[in-house]
Amino acid sequence: GFQIEYKNPINLVTDADRAAEQCVIDHLKTRFPDHRFLAEERGRDEEGSSPYRWIIDPLDGTTNFAHGYPAYCVSIGLEYEGRCIIGVVFDPSRNELFTAMEHRGACVNGRPIHVSNTQALDGSLLVTGFAYDIRETKRNNLDHFVKFALKAQGLRRTGSAALDLCYVAAGRFDGFWEVRLNPWDMAAGSVIAREAGGRLTDFSGKDLSIYGQELVASNGRIHEAMLTLLNQAPHQT
Repeated sequence: GFQIEYKNPINLVTDADRAAEQCVIDHLKTRFPDHRFLAEERGRDEEGSSPYRWIIDPLDGTTNFAHGYPAYCVSIGLEYEGRCIIGVVFDPSRNELFTAMEHRGACVNGRPIHVSNTQALDGSLLVTGFAYDIRETKRNNLDHFVKFALKAQGLRRTGSAALDLCYVAAGRFDGFWEVRLNPWDMAAGSVIAREAGGRLTDFSGKDLSIYGQELVASNGRIHEAMLTLLNQAPHQT
């Protein structure tokens, strides 16, 4: 078994999160002792002046993991001078390893992947998520969820932003949007989706910043329609 702690009533952390994070960091520090780190459980490690920084979510989908629902992963991104250039996401339940390097394309288990060819929202399968403070904030994504549910062919909520991005990359989802994300939610998956031909922006259409908290990722073909709908919905801050 494993121990569960609660950061708030719906945001939990297990000892598996901490053990996995420490394992990843120890391994990377052995190989790259001068690199910096940003990880979900331990926060920033700003020692050293290297332009390289690893951004790690040791267990994306902790709630799923704790309930035995097979939708969780390890997410590792590498940032160089503020730009994410490598993404690795491993899904142990399906034994799928998603990888990408800037200008080299994206793969799953070594096979190239590409975004879908879906042309319109009404034929698209979309995915989203909700922040852990959904009960406290007015900007909880529920307004957007209703709008897209009425427009798309289907709408899913997996509970793992990193996997959602990988599934956009693989053409399994046509688009993904979410608010109030953290850098470790987006770092690896954003590289994979981008290298698979996806388009990634904030809600205004500006290029994605993983430090921004707003994310729209799509096959590119439905992107403008997604942005239009997002900006029609009530938008509280």
